Amino acid sequence: MTSKATNIVWHGGHVEPAERLGLSRVRPAVLWMTGLSGSGKSTVAMALEKALVNDRRMAFVLDGDNVRHGLNRNLGFSAEDRTENIRRIGEVAKLFVSAGLMTITSFISPFRADRDAVRALLRPGEFIEVFVDAPLEMCESRDPKGLYKKARSSLASGKGLEFTGIDSPYEPPLHPEVHLRTEQMDVNACVNALMAYLSGAGYFTGI
Repeated sequence: MTSKATNIVWHGGHVEPAERLGLSRVRPAVLWMTGLSGSGKSTVAMALEKALVNDRRMAFVLDGDNVRHGLNRNLGFSAEDRTENIRRIGEVAKLFVSAGLMTITSFISPFRADRDAVRALLRPGEFIEVFVDAPLEMCESRDPKGLYKKARSSLASGKGLEFTGIDSPYEPPLHPEVHLRTEQMDVNACVNALMAYLSGAGYFTGI
């Protein structure tokens, strides 16, 4: 996207990334959780954040609903707005990584091109795609917000809501770094799998 602003200059700070490692105790990256509504993204994201902080490692969750309360409150759910939603979050996540945090995002982010665009913003190893995978039937049975029911009803009336999995497509990751099958794994198992991945891939620093 071309910037409309002119006469702007990027101002570098005086703190080197290595100086932040001792404070954050993580090699910062974006854990990008993607999956259908109701697949368990937010639940796993919040539990992982807690596990990391309990282990004295700096982490923060950017949750889809939370972000739409403020930063992205002017966006709807059309394909164009979804793309802009993810673009903005990608830029925010990049800043969080620069700040030294393990940044956990929880967004349906249904389109591969949008997720790939966020990966391209970051350096190699700074984008970890996590596919939170649950069958549509299971997600519908959970339906904590009643969104699937509303989407089905709207579709039956001939209107449609462009709701992912019902009348708008979801493009699953082809090669995610981590694949969590929440039909078979509970929250603790998912968190343990993610912690094991981060540890094994060298994202944990310090004692």
